[in-house]
Amino acid sequence: MKASNQYSPSLAIIRILFTAFLLSQSLAHAAWAGDWSLKDKDGIHYTLSDLHGKWVLVNFWATWCPPCLQEMPDLDAIQKQHKDLQVLGVAVMYQSRKEVLDMVAKLSISYPIVLGNEDTAGDFGGLDGMPTSFLYSPSGKLVGHHQGPLTKTEIEQAIEQKPEAATLFIQ
Repeated sequence: MKASNQYSPSLAIIRILFTAFLLSQSLAHAAWAGDWSLKDKDGIHYTLSDLHGKWVLVNFWATWCPPCLQEMPDLDAIQKQHKDLQVLGVAVMYQSRKEVLDMVAKLSISYPIVLGNEDTAGDFGGLDGMPTSFLYSPSGKLVGHHQGPLTKTEIEQAIEQKPEAATLFIQ
């Protein structure tokens, strides 16, 4: 059988899809490491560059996720105690705005809540599990991300750059 120099239509489609996949991964990681913009439930916009000089913790959570709900009071407490830290909660995979707002009220959460979606998560490189948090230094550099719940103590160790926190946030 003689080999053809022509690509089959199915091979061409596979190549196009693979190229699109690689480009999407590059773009996602570019947004993940760079400036971003989030609008909270009250219409207030937050950008990484506007928060320059503060530690920033972007926390993705869902109303149906027990570990997410478990860590939220600690996130709220640390937000209130550390003026050099901004916590932004990003709700994803919810059914209605009311569902999110009711949970925020039930837990008495005072930090900003963003009504996000899968595109929002994609802007940060995607999520492999819930909750997932991204920590940025005061200079705006991504320290890393953490999958799973965080405690107030762990976050304090991270922003105080203690050795115990070295493996909490991975690049």
